[in-house]
Amino acid sequence: MSNPNMRDDEEVVEEVIDEEEHRAAPAGGHGPGGRPPGKAQQFGPSFFRMIGLMAPYKWAMLLVSLLGAGGVVLSVVAPKVLARATDLLFSGFISKRIPAGANLDQAIEMMRAKGDTDMANMVESMNITPGQGVDFKALAAVLTLVLVLYLVSALLMWLQGYILNIVMVKAMWRLREQIEDKIHKLPLSYFDRNRRGDLISRVTNDIDNITQTLQQSLSSAITSVFMVIGVVAMMLSISWKLTLIVLVSLPLMAIIFGVIGPKSQKAFATQWMKVGALNNRVEESFSGHALVRVYGQTERFESQFAQENEELYRASFKAQFLSGAMMPSTRFVGNIVYVGVAVIGGLMVASGKMSLGNVQAFIQYAQQFNQPVGQLGGMAVAVQSGVASAERVFEILDAPNEEPDSPDAPAPVEGDGKIIFENVSFSYTPERPLIKNLSFEVQPEQTVAIVGPTGAGKTTLVNLLMRFYELDGGRITVNGQDISKLTRKDVRARTGMVLQDPWLFAGTVLDNIRFGNEDATEEQVREAAKATYVDWLIKSLPHGYETVLDEDAANLSAGERQLLTITRAFVSQPSILILDEATSAVDTRTERLLQKAMGALQKGRTSFVIAHRLSTIRDADLILVMEDGDIVEQGNHEELIKRHGAYYRLYNAQFEGSFAEDEELTDELNPGSE
Repeated sequence: MSNPNMRDDEEVVEEVIDEEEHRAAPAGGHGPGGRPPGKAQQFGPSFFRMIGLMAPYKWAMLLVSLLGAGGVVLSVVAPKVLARATDLLFSGFISKRIPAGANLDQAIEMMRAKGDTDMANMVESMNITPGQGVDFKALAAVLTLVLVLYLVSALLMWLQGYILNIVMVKAMWRLREQIEDKIHKLPLSYFDRNRRGDLISRVTNDIDNITQTLQQSLSSAITSVFMVIGVVAMMLSISWKLTLIVLVSLPLMAIIFGVIGPKSQKAFATQWMKVGALNNRVEESFSGHALVRVYGQTERFESQFAQENEELYRASFKAQFLSGAMMPSTRFVGNIVYVGVAVIGGLMVASGKMSLGNVQAFIQYAQQFNQPVGQLGGMAVAVQSGVASAERVFEILDAPNEEPDSPDAPAPVEGDGKIIFENVSFSYTPERPLIKNLSFEVQPEQTVAIVGPTGAGKTTLVNLLMRFYELDGGRITVNGQDISKLTRKDVRARTGMVLQDPWLFAGTVLDNIRFGNEDATEEQVREAAKATYVDWLIKSLPHGYETVLDEDAANLSAGERQLLTITRAFVSQPSILILDEATSAVDTRTERLLQKAMGALQKGRTSFVIAHRLSTIRDADLILVMEDGDIVEQGNHEELIKRHGAYYRLYNAQFEGSFAEDEELTDELNPGSE
């Protein structure tokens, strides 16, 4: 029987897809994570907090700093030593031009007389012996010393990088451990407000970006800071005038960093937000690819993916363009300084105020100065990206934990399983109350069916019973105890739950079934499997109960996965059983087999069933009909049908057509029964 108020499936799917697209922004339409995209909100605190990830390894970091300082000192001293080799070569060549035994002062005067004043000034500033030539023994000693200095410096730098990488791996291991621990402490409402793809991106991509930032930046930063200090000291020892020319580049580079840096930080924050959004879109496409094809939504999803991919492309292009502009800009300034040093240094050599070796050494120092300064500029860009990622990770770590259990929580009492909802009120957001002053009782060992339209609060009801959410008002008691006074572990330990989407992990079939009761013996598992009609299926697998399921158990059908999750709930031996759309993914014949097993296994247990199949509702001891968070009717099937109320209308709209099919299937499964 049709109902004009009922929408067809395609309309519902459209609505669900639209809801998924906007679920990430419950608080003002912000992006993933609940905040608008842009630059890091507090760069300084976030930066130091990111560096603080290395705090547990302070002694190792001290060793890294010492090794870096040692390597820099040796590499900084080397050009000054090499200047001696240049002077030996230059003075040797000049001395060859003066006859051996000639008076040096007379030779200098003769040069001036010929108008060769620059040469005379250079010779006068040198300590040469006429006609001696190049002292190759002294030159060899100097070059050997330079080679040793560079080799030892390289060794120290390698050790610095090696130790830093070990520290970095350990630090990121600790961060991932903290994230994993935090995820299990977050309330379920946190995952309602944040898209799964974005959270996965934070835990993977953002942490990888933090790792890369720290690995590249810390080593370079330590080396660059020591290099700048050492180089400035050596330049001052040669010429304070030339040093001033080099230092003029600092304010120019600071202007570059100040202009490009903030824009780059904002661009990288946007880029990582777009990565999270794209990951979420890919995750949705993969998990729902079958329905997307069934309802002809492939082009729509491809269009949405293309749009988000284009947004990521534009964000990445802008971020990389800005970061790429930093290094060329600093190099341009460095090259201008290099030209100035070369010209003025050459004039000083010509006037005899500086040796050629010292000018050559100073030019090397100028290059060494520009290189770490440029690296610091490049690191500033990388750090902008790393801090943006760090803030996304810290948002998870800083999210409020689930309200802790009372340390004085009483132990759960044994009882017959009576459950009472007393004036229960609940809302996901304060402005949209869902359940208001709800009250009802469930007697021990009753099977309670909860029915109603989408959004009526059916699943929310059992989530409150499991203490996945805290009540806004009222209380829920089990065996006379307020469950809010008990620990969550105790509340959930006596409850078995089968979700609408069967969840299995990568592992053996046996491990999956024993997930809720690790102490269950293999014999107990087999008995439960037989009771749920899945033992034959398991035995047909390549290795029986030791068969390893792949990710999401994709090598099993949806119905087979559902059977295993129901078996898992039975093995846990709960006193309260919750079946949330438990048979919605199972074919009709398999469902009938499950119903027969449930009839036996529900004995002695209080059971809640959220389902739309006729067989699960007709046999229930109590049916709760929900609309807009309220129970509008309650009773058994016959009582509610006689009232001609909400259940009667729902029954006629949804169940009457399946009743004939259900009766026909019963006859088929029981051919000998009357």
